[in-house]
Amino acid sequence: MRIPLLAAAILLLGTGAALAKESREEKVRNDRARVEADGFWIYNDLAKGQAEAERTGKPLVVALRCIPCEECVKLDDELVDKDTRVRPLLEKFVRVRIISTNGLDLSTFQFDTDQSFTVFLMRADGTIYGRYGTRSDRTEWADDVSIEGLSKALEGALALHEGPPGARAALAKKKGPAQSFATPEKYPSLREKYTGALAEGDKVVPSCIHCHQIGEAERTHRLEKSGKLTEEILLPYPHPKALGLVLDPKERARVLRVDEGSPAAAAGFRPGDVVRELEGQPLLSIADMQWVLHHTPAAGGTLDAIVDRGGTTKTLSLRLDGGWRRKDDLSWRASTWGLRRLALGGMKLNPLPAGDPAGAKLPKAAVGLRIAHVGQHAPHDVAKRAGFKAGDVIVSFDGKTDLPRETDVLLYALGKGRGGKDVVVRLLRGTEELTLTLPAPSK
Repeated sequence: MRIPLLAAAILLLGTGAALAKESREEKVRNDRARVEADGFWIYNDLAKGQAEAERTGKPLVVALRCIPCEECVKLDDELVDKDTRVRPLLEKFVRVRIISTNGLDLSTFQFDTDQSFTVFLMRADGTIYGRYGTRSDRTEWADDVSIEGLSKALEGALALHEGPPGARAALAKKKGPAQSFATPEKYPSLREKYTGALAEGDKVVPSCIHCHQIGEAERTHRLEKSGKLTEEILLPYPHPKALGLVLDPKERARVLRVDEGSPAAAAGFRPGDVVRELEGQPLLSIADMQWVLHHTPAAGGTLDAIVDRGGTTKTLSLRLDGGWRRKDDLSWRASTWGLRRLALGGMKLNPLPAGDPAGAKLPKAAVGLRIAHVGQHAPHDVAKRAGFKAGDVIVSFDGKTDLPRETDVLLYALGKGRGGKDVVVRLLRGTEELTLTLPAPSK
């Protein structure tokens, strides 16, 4: 079996042991040397890829993949030799590998910026067939991405590319509205440090704009404009699990499980259903479903789904009530550290596990979140300087006791415009109950 299947396909990393011996700059240089020597991918040159796709009539696969990415070495090692179908499929595409977002056209390349990697399947003219890549952080990634799932997405994109031109009308909604800024380096919080291109020589790593920095820059921009963040900004690209819909990562959009009492259950989804379309958009992956959900207002609405149930086509109506996004989770996202600074003074909160002795000591009406970490260095040390300690259990936050997850605390604090407001927090430290004031964060 060829060792770097996904390395040749999307991720293109060496073994974890080899990577550990290289500096970050060396990883970048060695990665480029490997890719260019292999010749399978066009390295960091989208214009060249588009020209080649136009000349050959082939579709494009554009992989946004940060190198080096310390967070997803495990992901690469686990997936690298799972399936031999990927390379023959990729040979039917023009393949472009983008290693940074400097100068990236945000009118076309819109995606969940907390991903470790994202794949766009598209035409040379910018028509998007689909996206691939979902929650690819260090934990729980196997529930969302796989070589098999990538293969199915590639097959689906080829079918759309080779299908009748009239069928492409359904793809128009796969591109979103204009963004706040045309390219990442034009955001106010990024423009002084970055340019539209990577530096040469040994300065590549510090000159690179990482994907998560785009989302962080957008939130900073919104906060400076309005002083608070909407649920659409705080909870981007909602996971189908938030609707009670668990999809098979080895398929495009096949239902594995439907949670009882969920919006998905109320809509009539069943295990085994294959979701062909959502709101008229063909689905090639879980990420494609997230794209539709991302553009559904927090106030709710009804989404039409076309499903294949045992060879019979059915139309289901997925009704989302106001606040539906709040069932999603923020804690896995890399960009949540910035939100923790703004809302929690640099604290990270975890729910109390079952059987935790602190649970018996809490009042009946209590938040019940344990402080797992307190930032030690500015600007993430506001909570530390205010006297908060790891191990403390929060009883109430700003008088609120109905915030059972860290995500709920973040949504409350940032959605209400915490801004310059100090917050009173009641704590349980061992057997002692304390009241501390969490100062407003500095910008």
